Order: sequence, then C-alpha cells, then structure tokens
Amino acid sequence: MDLIRKYFPTLSDEQLRQFAMLGPLYEEWNQRINVVSRKDIGNLYEHHVLHSLAIAEVINFRPETSVMDLGTGGGFPGIPLAIMFPQCAFHLVDSTRKKILVCTEIAKALGLAN
Repeated sequence: MDLIRKYFPTLSDEQLRQFAMLGPLYEEWNQRINVVSRKDIGNLYEHHVLHSLAIAEVINFRPETSVMDLGTGGGFPGIPLAIMFPQCAFHLVDSTRKKILVCTEIAKALGLAN
C-alpha cells in the first residue's frame, strides 16, 4: 500500500480502503480460481495494481467516461482504474466466465458501483 500512496498521494480514504482490500480479496479468490500467477500473487500491488494505474499518470479520464477493459482476465487494469476514477463507468470483458465471476465478486466486495 505504501507503494500506491507514494505514486498517488491524493487518494481519498475510500480509495485507500479499497486498494487495501484488493490484496486479501485476490489472495482469497486466487486460491479457488487462478487469476494471478500463484508465483506472483505476493507482488500483486507492484506487478499488477501499480502497473494498472500507470495509465492514470498520462490519462485523467473525465467524469462519466465509459472505459472498456477487453480481455480483463482477473480485472487488471479495470478494477484498479475503477477505484482510481469512481466517476467513470468501467466495463470488464473476458471470454472466461470464471474470471468475470471473480471480477464481479471483487467489485461487489469493494463496493464499486462503476
């Protein structure tokens, strides 16, 4: 989490709470459905979350923008970006139903309405 705060120091308390929840949620889901390499789950924030947020360094989505994450897999970059830009609508699409199930349940647990 310190890594996220380092690069994005203006996150709200709600966004920080949601990012903090990502690690435990992905660890839990990854035990059931392999959405992140089991060898890499310990580096979730550095290799997946921060990597997903790199786009936020160059693009600041306007409110009410719709973004499609085609081939989202385990929800990257869609879920971290949905946390970063709560005023935008994110559509996560993947051909593997079980991965979409994980994305849906993680978004629900985080309270993401977008």
